[in-house]
Amino acid sequence: MTHDRTTVLMTCGVFEPGFRGGGMVRAVVQTVDTVPGDVDLSMVTRDRDLGAPAAYPGLSGRWTRRGAARVFYLDTGGAGQWLRLWRELRRTRFDLLYVNSLWEPRFSVLPVAAARLGLLRADRILLSPHGELSPGALSIKSRKKRLFLGLWRPFLRRAGVTWHAVTEREAAEIRTVFPWARIVVNHYQVPLPDEPLPPAAAEQGPARLVFVGRISPKKNLDLVLDALRQLSSPVAFDIYGPLEDAAYWSRCRALVDRLPAHVTVRYAGEVDPTEVRQTFARYDAFVFPTLGENFGYVVAESLSASCPVVCSDETPWSGVLRDGGGTVLDALTVADLAKEIERIAAASPGERRAARDRAAAAYRAWRQKIDNRNLLDRVRVADPLAAAGRSDP
Repeated sequence: MTHDRTTVLMTCGVFEPGFRGGGMVRAVVQTVDTVPGDVDLSMVTRDRDLGAPAAYPGLSGRWTRRGAARVFYLDTGGAGQWLRLWRELRRTRFDLLYVNSLWEPRFSVLPVAAARLGLLRADRILLSPHGELSPGALSIKSRKKRLFLGLWRPFLRRAGVTWHAVTEREAAEIRTVFPWARIVVNHYQVPLPDEPLPPAAAEQGPARLVFVGRISPKKNLDLVLDALRQLSSPVAFDIYGPLEDAAYWSRCRALVDRLPAHVTVRYAGEVDPTEVRQTFARYDAFVFPTLGENFGYVVAESLSASCPVVCSDETPWSGVLRDGGGTVLDALTVADLAKEIERIAAASPGERRAARDRAAAAYRAWRQKIDNRNLLDRVRVADPLAAAGRSDP
């Protein structure tokens, strides 16, 4: 990257106007929308949201401008679009190929293989796994992932891939699987305000709890439903998120059917990203016993709405939560989670309001420390470090 402008090709399986990819979509959106002025960014993404049967209106097979970047919305089932896209991309020699996800066949595996084989011309490859190498994430469909890694690991090493980690914790997870990994550590950019939403007024009645996230085994919603069966206090629990895994949701529905009468559960559908913070503001706590997050953007959104978080210790948020943002579950057991939910349910309105105040203060302190530098700027600065096999602090 020595000439005046840097050319970057980015690939991601889901992008706006889609939102079902969760925090990863928000992270990629921020990278695209704040791209440095001397970077020519081209992005290729799917022409529909995750799991959606229909394409976005008027976007399929087209390049569109998004600020300083351009985005191509690809129909992955259209051979003609693939061929036309490849012919156009072949005209450019990219300084960097930046892929999001380790496993995605069409938007990660294929472009990395194409660059390695010379079908795409890219001088360097940057790969963001977005939490896919956490122990919890690897435990899901573990046999299939082990088989794939047996083939993919040596290929990535020969391709000279540089890895993007959001935290030092994620960098360590990457090195556990890829000991030779060259890593740049750069926090996700966060387009959230410095000040949280004002805490809601204290109200009488059952505690109002919420889950916001993809309905998939990694997010561990079934553990919450199991814990609710043990409560003696009344609770209202609302679930928001795309039904990503139908079999898993069926299992969750069966657990809901066995809950006691004083526990009410409602599936409230998907929530538009622009409404997430206002949604959190209506609840006393966000219950999120995830099996692993490299960042956990939804935790930031909850805290920014003055909503305390009950979370696993498998995210970078443990310190913020222990400092007042909520509760960290050291052990992901039904008994431990039920005990914490019972504590919230038995609290007075005043105690719940005090917890909201503490969550707001914890968010405010965290937000003041955030470095919102664009990843592509960091990658260029960190290139000598990456070449030496060290991570950028």
